[in-house]
Amino acid sequence: MKNILIIGAGKSSSALIKYLLDKSDEENLRLTIGDLSTENVQKLINNHKNAKAIILDVFDTHQREKEIEKADLVISMLPARFHLDVAKDCIKLKKHMVTASYVSKEMKALDNAAKENGLVFMNEIGLDPGIDHMSAMQVIDRIRESGAKMLLFESFCGGLVAPESDTNLWNYKFTWNPRNVVLAGQGGAAMFIQEGTYKYIPYHKLFRRTEFLKIDNEKFEAYANRDSLKYRSVYGLDDIPTMYRGTIRRVGFSRAWNIFVQLGMTDDSYTIEDSEYMSYRDFTNLFLAYSPSDSVELKLRSYLKIDQDDIMWEKLVELDLFNPKKKIALKNATPAQILQKILEDSWTLQEKDKDMIVMQHLFGYEIHGKKLQIESSLVVEGENQTYTAMSKTVGLPVAIAALKILKGEIKTPGVQIPITKEVYKPILKELENYGIKFKERNIEYLGYNPNHVMG
Repeated sequence: MKNILIIGAGKSSSALIKYLLDKSDEENLRLTIGDLSTENVQKLINNHKNAKAIILDVFDTHQREKEIEKADLVISMLPARFHLDVAKDCIKLKKHMVTASYVSKEMKALDNAAKENGLVFMNEIGLDPGIDHMSAMQVIDRIRESGAKMLLFESFCGGLVAPESDTNLWNYKFTWNPRNVVLAGQGGAAMFIQEGTYKYIPYHKLFRRTEFLKIDNEKFEAYANRDSLKYRSVYGLDDIPTMYRGTIRRVGFSRAWNIFVQLGMTDDSYTIEDSEYMSYRDFTNLFLAYSPSDSVELKLRSYLKIDQDDIMWEKLVELDLFNPKKKIALKNATPAQILQKILEDSWTLQEKDKDMIVMQHLFGYEIHGKKLQIESSLVVEGENQTYTAMSKTVGLPVAIAALKILKGEIKTPGVQIPITKEVYKPILKELENYGIKFKERNIEYLGYNPNHVMG
């Protein structure tokens, strides 16, 4: 039997575990799933004869090594910062490894050791990063093989709530880590390139510089990711004039979110005195000037120039920001932590809610003197709160890659991401069986500056 050790059984592991269990008889697989709590795992494996749940503390070196020793391949679904100890054990014990996380410098440093031991260390094989890499490279390779020159690559992705579960004015609920949503865009200016000119958007302007997209006849908006140029050389696009990556939201979200940025509510760099005893209204008032007569509502509207009949105002009221009775109940919290708590009251998915993943790539290219463009779009809806769109799009590529590595169908060793044909072709093909399929259409080339006047 082939033994797979899965470390970490969070929200995105349900589709991963189901896929491997469904294949376990046919492929002779045995799963061991380790987590600090086995309650969720037991529900997912449902007494399946080819799986067992164990309590695993990743910081217990002896236990971690013992379990890795028994495996043929290790899947780490831990937060990214915990992968390294697992990876080092996999080198020492000569085991293949798969993660959905970005490749850190420390992980990249293990490349030679992985190659020397003939080990595949596949990373960035979830959704974003993951499906975005594979689907983009498939089209980029096809365009280049036709003899064309790439002029433009734009890529957008977002985790949203499905239309049937869209029940608030923000058209948004948390489908992933809420903290990442609150802190999105911080840590430096967003950087990209348009028509050969480098462009920068500082954080305080990020949510007012949005792109509009049409996907399945619905309109969406996107704000720029912090570093759109990170994958230029990885994708072989060093000389491309336009490259932009962004995060998708429903139209109107970014304009409203900008209120929190301007107020300072997304700041995570300092803690607030007596935050534990504050009301939501007290918290909102912290960021506004003192007035002996004006209410918190009036001060905020005046400060941010929001009319009383503006939908933006309704969005703020909906979040209970002015409620004097609701308490923060977080000790020494940062503004960002408090904002997250307030938002979780309104934006947590309910039992019957479904999530949705939306992704779109735009490829502009030139061939025989003519400029053309391809639009490639993906929409995936979740089934329920266990088998979410997020768990499918993150977990299934991980599971398919793991099985193909075990079967020797993916065999090039080293620390890598899924940008080679050996990896992306079979995985994308199999994902189609699970409703993860891109729709392509040829559209008019939308270069920013067709006359090449620098702007």
